[in-house]
Amino acid sequence: MHVRYTGHFAITHALFTFISIARSACGVHDLYADGITSLTNATVRYELIEEHYIQLTRGDISVIVVDNSAVDIPELPKHRAGYNGIASLKHTQQRKNVFVPTISGLNFEHIHDGTTAGLTEKFEPRKFPMQLRKINEFTVELYQAPTGNWKLESCGRYSLLTDGTLEYTFECIPRANAYSKGYIGLFWASYIDKPKDKAIHFKGHQKHTAKSSRWIKATTPSHGIESTHPPNANHNTIEVDLDFPLTLVGNLSNYEYLESWYYGVSDQMALAFMFRPKDKIWFAQSPSGGGKGNPAWDFQWFIQDVTIGKSYGFTMRAGYLPFVGRESLEKETQRNRNALQNQ
Repeated sequence: MHVRYTGHFAITHALFTFISIARSACGVHDLYADGITSLTNATVRYELIEEHYIQLTRGDISVIVVDNSAVDIPELPKHRAGYNGIASLKHTQQRKNVFVPTISGLNFEHIHDGTTAGLTEKFEPRKFPMQLRKINEFTVELYQAPTGNWKLESCGRYSLLTDGTLEYTFECIPRANAYSKGYIGLFWASYIDKPKDKAIHFKGHQKHTAKSSRWIKATTPSHGIESTHPPNANHNTIEVDLDFPLTLVGNLSNYEYLESWYYGVSDQMALAFMFRPKDKIWFAQSPSGGGKGNPAWDFQWFIQDVTIGKSYGFTMRAGYLPFVGRESLEKETQRNRNALQNQ
């Protein structure tokens, strides 16, 4: 389906660009869930975990997955309530946690519809209980019952693959018609612990041009300024309230990405976030999202033409590996990126 581009984001007009995700030719939504998690697949068997954390190890990688309760254990002292997802990510060649230890990475952060009135709680996933479900030795899910405001039921699956790459699948079902502009906006944050370089790197070009792809080292001067990098595609334009407070959502940079992955470097390690092109993920970043000196390397996802009771989902992968150069990183992530391309 071809969608005519009708404008671009200007904060003074409270507009930002948005990917059209309706497959009108056959009436099937591009973002319907694949039936992977226990939310959408009744055949999935799991064990409830009473603790608020679980550790998974495979190959060189060790992760601690947490729900949104506080955790205080030797491996994760004084981890704060509200932050969910990957509280610790370590490699045998780098024993330091890449994420700020008191908070998290791949942390489900926001649910919104672009309106200030609808945003009665900025951080809704933090405020309602989550449940840890162990699927097997290398896979765990975070389930959340319909939240109090948006009534969004969700399940995120974290799975360590054979090569130590982390695969994350998120599926959700909106249970009430609370999305006044017809779309759901969802946001994930990863708070990086004091890297020397706060930049993220991706292949793209200046927006609204036909320039060829090049590597872009993206930085943002302050939180909420030039923070968001959309995919290169035709766009629809939707409204966001003038006083909408989630400034990372729509403050576009001058760039669009052409390949569906980006990476950052911390302590001689690369953290690469890789996405399925069909999911139309938007990259986002902040120089201080995790506190002074701690950037946030983020992403967001939009579901348009929402139908109550339908399930929607996306899948991505995160690779954490020694960084010896960009060319080497491209080669080492190629297999995982190809797998996502073909899903």
